[in-house]
Amino acid sequence: MAILTLLRPLRVSSLPQQTTGHLSRGLTSALKPAGAARRSFTSYLVSPTELSDALKKAPPSPISSEPRVIPLCASWFMPNDPEGRTGIQVFRELRIPKARFFNLDKVIDKRSPYPHMLPSATKFAESMGALGIRREDTVVVYDSRELGIFSAPRVAWTLKVFGHPKVHVLNNFKLWVDQGLPTETGNVWTVECGMYPLPETDENKVASYEDVRQVAEDWNKEGAEGVQILDARSHGRWTGEAPEPREGLSSGHMPGSINIPFDTVLDPVTKAFLPAEKLKEIFTKAGVDPEKPIISSCGTGVTACVLETALNEAGFGSPESRKVYDGSWTEWAQRVKPAESLIVKEEK
Repeated sequence: MAILTLLRPLRVSSLPQQTTGHLSRGLTSALKPAGAARRSFTSYLVSPTELSDALKKAPPSPISSEPRVIPLCASWFMPNDPEGRTGIQVFRELRIPKARFFNLDKVIDKRSPYPHMLPSATKFAESMGALGIRREDTVVVYDSRELGIFSAPRVAWTLKVFGHPKVHVLNNFKLWVDQGLPTETGNVWTVECGMYPLPETDENKVASYEDVRQVAEDWNKEGAEGVQILDARSHGRWTGEAPEPREGLSSGHMPGSINIPFDTVLDPVTKAFLPAEKLKEIFTKAGVDPEKPIISSCGTGVTACVLETALNEAGFGSPESRKVYDGSWTEWAQRVKPAESLIVKEEK
């Protein structure tokens, strides 16, 4: 069977340069009988303790044919990050033991002029197979310690779009580290490549440019469906007072959109999602109607998924009536024409 090394060639027996926590227990768990107890998560958001317990019972071991729990690091930073950080850099520096790395800049539709557009089903299946992830595995996606919650919800949403049965988001890696749970650093373990079955795409979770344009054109018209667009960008970018991080792209917002910056649904200290009741308060105060369809948007479709996850956690609107605008503002600002008045800027 083919072997893939995530960073650079290593012997399969090589150990990471530095490991903290009780990894020996994880290795012992990999040798347990096939009928050993495994844990099912009860909610989409998973606490550090829940994940730690589950990894002891169903570790991501290549020698097990049973369903496993796979930590999947989705760390990603904006292109204008002031410290010049990258996802793979922070993955090397600190991660959950035996985690895999999902590269948000590579598992995309490379034919599209817009960043982070969903890949084809074939590309997705190839990427999952290269990571050694099986369809029956439970995948828990997590972010960097530095950002807490940022890009993991996008990767988890991508897995859901392609029908991966069991996917969750860790809430969050910052708390994992703060609670002294096991971590490792340095070189990574090799993983066995596999064949991930070609999935179907759940188009009902995805809003297209045409979908959003129809909503914007129908805004305030009598008899319109009343679809709500939530914008996760900063308030300054939404009003048009602050520039977009991508050069040459106009800031502003879609007609009728509701601005809920993604960090408002996170605890300012722990950077984890706020409790469900608090999230309900935030959406209600912003004027979001849970009985009407919702489309979440942002800059490139990344933090829109933070809002989608918060809506899910709050039980705000049904999953069937919620979508994410894949192209988000980067596509919108490049496709609409100035004469169409579909980019709104607030007067100073």
